[in-house]
Amino acid sequence: MATRRVRNAAHLASAVRTAARPGGPSLWQRLRAVPRMIRAVRSGEYPGLSSGRLLMLLAGVGYIVSPIDVVPEGLFLVLGLVDDVMVMGWVAATLVRETEDFIAWEQGMTAREEWTPSAAEQPRQSSAHGPREQTVPSYVVPD
Repeated sequence: MATRRVRNAAHLASAVRTAARPGGPSLWQRLRAVPRMIRAVRSGEYPGLSSGRLLMLLAGVGYIVSPIDVVPEGLFLVLGLVDDVMVMGWVAATLVRETEDFIAWEQGMTAREEWTPSAAEQPRQSSAHGPREQTVPSYVVPD
């Protein structure tokens, strides 16, 4: 049980470091991305998050805000808070990681939609003397 708490605390600390990283999405950007992420998962557009994991994440949020508790604080004092902290740590770490991945995926999709090959990037026709040369498109994903 103690190793699980330590692991959850480490996940929470990692999530806070990731969320506060310079150049990364802000908390506001992450919160605004959540509804888009849910819609993209439900429609099947976004393959980075399964529906089951999304349901677990929503259930975790529901557990945190719910007045009903598996281990009530009134009876078990500190132990009653531990389960809430563990769920909160998992939800925070998962939400930071998933929104980070979703925002990067979304930016990559935007970059691909905006890219159109120019005449210089079209594959050259093969000659009788050698294989056809081809330019391979690349995409820059911001950090």
